[in-house]
Amino acid sequence: MQISIRFFSTAIALSLASLCLASCAGSSSDGSQASTASTASTPAIAPTQQPPASSPSVPLAELAPKSSAEAALWAELRQGTGYVMLFRHALAPGTGDPAGFQLGDCSTQRNLSAVGQQQAVRLGELLRQQNITVSRVLSSQWCRCLETAELMNLGEVEPLPILNSFFQDRSRESAQTEQLRQLILENQDSAGVTVMVTHQVNITAISGMVPQSGAAVVMRAATPGQIEFVGELDPG
Repeated sequence: MQISIRFFSTAIALSLASLCLASCAGSSSDGSQASTASTASTPAIAPTQQPPASSPSVPLAELAPKSSAEAALWAELRQGTGYVMLFRHALAPGTGDPAGFQLGDCSTQRNLSAVGQQQAVRLGELLRQQNITVSRVLSSQWCRCLETAELMNLGEVEPLPILNSFFQDRSRESAQTEQLRQLILENQDSAGVTVMVTHQVNITAISGMVPQSGAAVVMRAATPGQIEFVGELDPG
C-alpha cells in the first residue's frame, strides 16, 4: 500500500506510511485477522484437568426436568440406594479410535470436542442442581471418558479397566460385561449414586440401550443376582 502526501515534507510522509503499515499488518487483504501463532496444534486438555474456576454455571432453567417421568427418576436417585448411572462419554466426534491408538497417549485417541467439554461440565451441574449424592466416580481409561468424568467435577475419578471400550476387540465383550454386572450387584446396598463413565458399546451390552453422547442409563440390583434397567436420562 502506497501513501502519497503532497505539499508535506518527506519526513511526515514517511511517518504516516510507517503508521499505516503498522496498523494494517494485523489484517489480510480480505479483512480477516492474520495469524501470527505457531502452526503447531494446541495440546488437548489433560484428562485430569478441572474446568476453569471462571467457567459460568449453566442457568438452572436449562437443567430443569423435561418431563414428569424424568422428575420422578431424579427423585428416585435422590432417595434410593444401589443406583448406578452409566454415562456415555461426552461428545467426541468420530467413531472408534485412530490407527496407532495408545491407551496412555491422548494424542493418539479420539477426544472430546469443545462442545463435548462444555457438555461434560453441564452434566456435573445437572447432578448438583438435582441434589444427587455421588458416592463414587469410575471411568474407562480412555482419555475422552476420563476427561468427561473430571470435567463433571463430582469427586475423585477412579480409572477402571472393565469400563474400557471393546469396540475394536469384541472378544472382551462377554467377560467385561459380566464383570460390570457383578460390580452393579455389589453396589446393591450402597448409599448414594455410583457414576460410571464409559462407552456406548459397553452400555448397550449390559442394558440393551443405545445412549447418545453424554446420556446416562440408570441401573440397579433389583433382586439377588439380578440387575434391572431403571431409566435413561438424556440432557440433550
